[in-house]
Amino acid sequence: MKRVLLTVAYDGTNYHGWQAQDNANTIEAELNKALTDLVNEKIEVIGASRTDTGVHALGNLAVFDTNMQMPAEKFSYALNARLPEDIRIVGSCEVPVDYHPRKTGMKKRYEYHIYSAEFPSPVRRLYSHFTYHELDVEKMNEAAQYLVGEHDFTSMCSVNAQSDSKVREIYDINVRKHGSEIIITVVGSGFLYNMVRIIAGTLMEVGMGRKEPEWVGEALEAKNREAAGPTAPACGLVLVGYEE
Repeated sequence: MKRVLLTVAYDGTNYHGWQAQDNANTIEAELNKALTDLVNEKIEVIGASRTDTGVHALGNLAVFDTNMQMPAEKFSYALNARLPEDIRIVGSCEVPVDYHPRKTGMKKRYEYHIYSAEFPSPVRRLYSHFTYHELDVEKMNEAAQYLVGEHDFTSMCSVNAQSDSKVREIYDINVRKHGSEIIITVVGSGFLYNMVRIIAGTLMEVGMGRKEPEWVGEALEAKNREAAGPTAPACGLVLVGYEE
């Protein structure tokens, strides 16, 4: 028996998130199906991040156990021949049998993409959130710094979040403009349900001039979901990957 680690990239547009569900197409379900077919064993992967409906990833992680003798690094090639085109294994390797992708202590990096222009772009509609508002990136960056550090993020997560503790640590957050696209990058120890999307929606309130930067700190301290901004749409969110 060996444990194999997969690095998984996907376009989440046509999926109801990562986690397997009854009567819904998910990333996890597609991986389980392809792996079970490949190794002729019942396989259920363990994923590192359970991304939501419509959210994309460049480097999510998942592990599975198998008796198959195929070298671990070959699984990426064999699986890609069986998976839909919007899911790809971009790396595979053997890891210790006790390796758990949610217990590595690695930092998670997310990006939220905003397309700011007079009109929407048809080719960017699935991978960015469109706004016709001109956003003040400098003020968004100023506001974002209130979120750096260890805080109770009750104001920045869905009321349906089931975590016992709402305390998380953000190591770095920045907002940059690249042409017509504004990218919010957030690096943290872990994230609550809808947390990055709510951070994006909150920072956009500042960028549009509806709120001042210090309002973000006040919203965080309130520990009340209604104190923060709206939840930005899923299409703009990408799980970039993990880092030491």
